[in-house]
Amino acid sequence: MKEATQDNPIFQRTQDFGAVPTEVRETDHYQYEYVHDFVERWDDLIDWDGRAASEGSFFIDVLKRYGCQSVIDAATGTGFHSVQLLKAGFEVASIDGSPQMLAKAFENARQRGMILSTVHSDWRWLSRDVVGRYDAIICLGNSFTHIFNEHDRRRTLAEFYAMLKHEGILILDQRNYDALLDGKSAPNQTPGHKYYYCGANVTAEPEHVDDGLARFRYTFPGDEVFHLNMFPLRKAYVHDLMHQVGFQSVTTYGDFQSSYKESDPDFFIHVAEKSYREANVDRDADKS
Repeated sequence: MKEATQDNPIFQRTQDFGAVPTEVRETDHYQYEYVHDFVERWDDLIDWDGRAASEGSFFIDVLKRYGCQSVIDAATGTGFHSVQLLKAGFEVASIDGSPQMLAKAFENARQRGMILSTVHSDWRWLSRDVVGRYDAIICLGNSFTHIFNEHDRRRTLAEFYAMLKHEGILILDQRNYDALLDGKSAPNQTPGHKYYYCGANVTAEPEHVDDGLARFRYTFPGDEVFHLNMFPLRKAYVHDLMHQVGFQSVTTYGDFQSSYKESDPDFFIHVAEKSYREANVDRDADKS
């Protein structure tokens, strides 16, 4: 269907959440949130050098431990993880639902002497747009929480499952929404800044949280402000959903650590295994 230019997210430069921003709870709206001006500031938020130092070799080590070689970076963003994986010798397909993000990722990689293999795709139809089976899929940057509809979450995880080889793994991260929802993370704190958002003088903080919406405010130098509306997924719910679509074992890390108190991490990182077992297993480490 032909869209008018003013209604096409590709041409938007400023965000529009309407008269009541907290009522915007639709999966497809993310395309209108990652507008050109926000994407151009995104690298100021994550700070590639700071992010690389904080993550270390965590994701590369996990992928190597499972013998992975081919990887789908399902939420490429501005390309940070795609570039890190290419540098480490992996074969990478860089996927994103935002054409603005993919363009920026391609530019960032080219500036570092690399060419990304990019595909613009909605996760719900990933197998239609991407050919082949892969050893691993990574879906990072809290991206999975852009999905507001449970049917779409199941569809997405089923697509991820189908795109993996028999021994494949999915690495998916999310904010610690349990702490936010349960009041164990103060509303005026800046979650994720230690490991994920390393940019100086940039804040990412919750502006509104309820059972169906986590609205975050991103403030950049010069008082430039953007927002993202996301669904606050609870950790146990994500585990259950992964098992229901077929993943056999799920291990969760808190801020890259295997042992943690449930309320402490800013981010959870789930490693879901497709390899068949007699029964579903969660291999979460004991929490002190």
